[in-house]
Amino acid sequence: MRRAALTQRVAAAAVVAIVVAVVVLGAAVLASLDRQLGHSLDESLRDRAVEVARLAASTPGLLTAPGTLEGRLGGSELLVQVVDREGRIVARSSGLGSRVLPETAPVRAALRARRAGYADADLGTDPIRLYAAPLGELGRGSAAGGAVIVAGTTADIRDTLATTRRFVVIAAIVAALLAAGLATWFAYRALGPLRRLSAGARHIERSGDASERLPVPEARDEVGELAGTLNAMLASLERARAAEQRFVGDASHELRTPLTALRGNVSYVLRHGADPEVLADIEADAARLGALLDDLLALAREDARAPLRGDPVDLAQLAADAAAADEHALATGDAAVVLGERPALDRAVGNLVRNARAHGPRGGLITITSALDGDRARLTVADEGPGMPPDHAAHAFERFWRAPGAQGDGAGLGLAIVRAIAERHGGTVSVEGARFTIELPALTNLSKRGRTTRSSTFD
Repeated sequence: MRRAALTQRVAAAAVVAIVVAVVVLGAAVLASLDRQLGHSLDESLRDRAVEVARLAASTPGLLTAPGTLEGRLGGSELLVQVVDREGRIVARSSGLGSRVLPETAPVRAALRARRAGYADADLGTDPIRLYAAPLGELGRGSAAGGAVIVAGTTADIRDTLATTRRFVVIAAIVAALLAAGLATWFAYRALGPLRRLSAGARHIERSGDASERLPVPEARDEVGELAGTLNAMLASLERARAAEQRFVGDASHELRTPLTALRGNVSYVLRHGADPEVLADIEADAARLGALLDDLLALAREDARAPLRGDPVDLAQLAADAAAADEHALATGDAAVVLGERPALDRAVGNLVRNARAHGPRGGLITITSALDGDRARLTVADEGPGMPPDHAAHAFERFWRAPGAQGDGAGLGLAIVRAIAERHGGTVSVEGARFTIELPALTNLSKRGRTTRSSTFD
C-alpha cells in the first residue's frame, strides 16, 4: 500500500492535534460550567431557605399568606415547601400546584438530625435540585421544629450544557476543517524547497554532471542547511571525478615514454639476448616507472582526499628528521606546531630537500628552518645555489613542468605534490630564489609551550 505523502501526513497530524485540543478544552469548559451553574443554583436555594427560616422565626403567621413563599431563579420559579416536625405540610409556594416535593434524605436529616443538605431528585418528569434545612424549635408557629425545603429545576442547566456541548462539537469540526486546509497550504509552501531539491537531484542523477548544484532557498533554515550540505557533497564528488580524470590523463601522458623505452629494451633482449647495458636500461626504466607511478598516486590521493582531519605535528621535528636523512643538511629553528597528517608533511619536506639536492651545488649545505609567526607556522628549505629566476618560479609548482636545461630524469611532479599537500592543510608554498617555504596555520597554544632549536651534524 502506498504511503501517504508528507503533506497529507502533516495535515492529518494538525487535524488530530486541533480536534484533541478542542475536545479537551471543551470538556474542561463543560466541567467548569457545570460546577459554576450548580454552585450558583445551590447558593440561590440556600439563600432562599435562610429567608424562609427567618420569616418562620420572626413572623410565622406570614408563612401561609399568599405570595409570601414565591420566588424566581432566572427564568424559572423557586419551589418552596414548609413542613412541621412531623413532616406535615404547613405552607408551600403556588408553583408546586398539586405536587409535593419528595421526601429525600436531606429532608429526613433536617427533621431528625437537624442537619441541612442537598439532593438531586425528580418532580414528576422534571429534574430538580433540592435543599432542606431545619427550622428553629422556638416560636409559636406550627412550623417550629420543622423544615423548609427549597427546590429549583435543573433543566435550564442541562439545556445550557447541551447547547455548549453542541457548540464544542461544531467548533471541533470547523477547527478540524480549517486546520486541514491551513496545514495543507502551509505544508505545501514549507515543503516547496524540498520539492525543488528533489527535482534538482533527479536532474543531476539523470545528467550525471557533478558540476551542477542544487537550488539553495533564501531562507536560512534546515532546508537551506540541507541544500548546502548536498552541494558540498556534490563539490566533493566533482573534485574526486576531476582528480580521477586528471590522474588518467597524467598517467596516459607520462607513462607512455618509459613504457615505450621498456618495451623496446625488452624486444632487444628477446632478439639479441641479455646485455648488461640493456639490462641496466631496463632496470632504470622500471625504477623511473615506479617513481612516476608513486608520484601520480600521491597527487591523486591529495586531489581526492577528504577535508583534513590530522593531529598536532611539530615542524621543527619534521625538519630534524629530514636533516637526519641527508648528511649535508642542517635543521634549525623554533617549535611550530600545526594540525596535519604526518606522513603527507614528511613527504612534502622530503620532496623539497630532494629538489634542493638535485638543483643546488653538489655537496652543498641544505638548511631546513622552522619558525612561528603569530598564527602562521613556516618551514623553509634553502640550498646554496643561485635559485630560480622569477620567470621560472611562476611555474615551479605546475604539474610536469621542468625548468629548461634541468638535470636528471624527474617527471616534474615533486613540487606539485608539495603544493597539493600544503593546500590541503590550509596553507601555501612559495619560492624565492633558492628558498622554498611552506606556510601553514599554526596551533599557537601548543607551539608556545617550548621554543627549541634542533640541528643535525654533517660532514
